[in-house]
Amino acid sequence: MTYSGAVTVGGPADVHELQDLMISKVAVGPMDNNAYLLRCRATDEQLLIDAANEASTLLTLIGDDGIASVVTTHRHGDHWQALAEVVAATGARTYAGADDAEGIPVPTDVPLRDGDTVKVGNVELTARHLVGHTPGSVALVYDDPHGHPHVFTGDCLFPGGVGNTFKDPEAFARLIHDVETRIFDVLPDETWVYPGHGKDTTLGAERPHLPEWRARGW
Repeated sequence: MTYSGAVTVGGPADVHELQDLMISKVAVGPMDNNAYLLRCRATDEQLLIDAANEASTLLTLIGDDGIASVVTTHRHGDHWQALAEVVAATGARTYAGADDAEGIPVPTDVPLRDGDTVKVGNVELTARHLVGHTPGSVALVYDDPHGHPHVFTGDCLFPGGVGNTFKDPEAFARLIHDVETRIFDVLPDETWVYPGHGKDTTLGAERPHLPEWRARGW
């Protein structure tokens, strides 16, 4: 089956099979959060992005192999409701943006700064610090050597705009700046975007709308 990225709470995961990495996307919880399970195809090591909710759903997806690590994209509570239970069950290392770690009730083992590397088996992801939705939000970029890049954006970039900056003009200016300079300016149109809620998109689909987003201020 072709990966679409369209998932629903209570429904099955959708799996994006890359040459070196398998990406399983599932929707959980009352705020329709996306969680992503990454599996290195060479080593079978796994990493979870956002233990958002429904620990039982996430642990079933993870399976008997467990996870080596879990990355929380930002401090907002809907993205870590299942974190304590998942970490207790798996012993996973915890990662989060350095400037958001204090707002996450589960201790962060590895605080991330812009440009830091997170590994899952033989696969490397690069953390990009994006300020505005929260002080320490991080996106994770996988630059697939066999194809186009893939970026997990948390709540900083969605189809149709950047994340909520809560009507704060300074926060919006910072977020649109960081998303442009650290995502759009350095990654190609083919880059696949996996957001924290809802459907996926590509940078090419969103790039023409950047001036519109700036003009409207959200």
